[in-house]
Amino acid sequence: MENSALIIVDVQNDFCEEGSVPVQKASEIIPKINKVRKYFKNVIFTKDWHPEDHVSFKINHPNLNELTKDEVQNLWPVHCVQNTYGSELHKDIQIENGDIIVLKGKNSKYDSYSGFGCKEDKTNLHQILQNLNVNTIYVGGLALDYCVLFTVIDAIKLGYKVKVLKDCSQAIEPESAKTKINSYFAELRRQDNTILENSLQIFTSCEVEQ
Repeated sequence: MENSALIIVDVQNDFCEEGSVPVQKASEIIPKINKVRKYFKNVIFTKDWHPEDHVSFKINHPNLNELTKDEVQNLWPVHCVQNTYGSELHKDIQIENGDIIVLKGKNSKYDSYSGFGCKEDKTNLHQILQNLNVNTIYVGGLALDYCVLFTVIDAIKLGYKVKVLKDCSQAIEPESAKTKINSYFAELRRQDNTILENSLQIFTSCEVEQ
């Protein structure tokens, strides 16, 4: 695992069962994450780290009736506000000295689901991985159909080999997650019909152990 990193996306209190944006059965992935992390020298956790006036909060849009359906669908209850309980990693997640925390969504004007951020508000994740000479990433966390998905897509576009740990991830909308994920992957294939075959694998934590 010398040139690999484990990236765990947003396993924060607000995304767990009792949070403001709950992912059902979120806590069930935590033992698997804690078990698989021992195989990695490089472990990175991403965290939503929003100011109170963040653009993704529905409460900050009094003109909801003037927004398009797509715009409204990308608005959420207040979550992961900086320095609050909801923004903390779940208490059962194992954190060790040397683990790296990447904060995303710090700019109130821009929202992005990816651990790499967006064009206007990039995180330092790509630079960290380059500094560590990482070329392969294993990804899990919350939620599979949002922040995990877009982290995976950006990683592929940046040239990383990506292995999604499906049993270390959970979707917030499990009924529609597969269709949504497949549609985004289909768009990647339209841009490059070999990109997924060359860059993406779906794994389980048990396969990492092997």
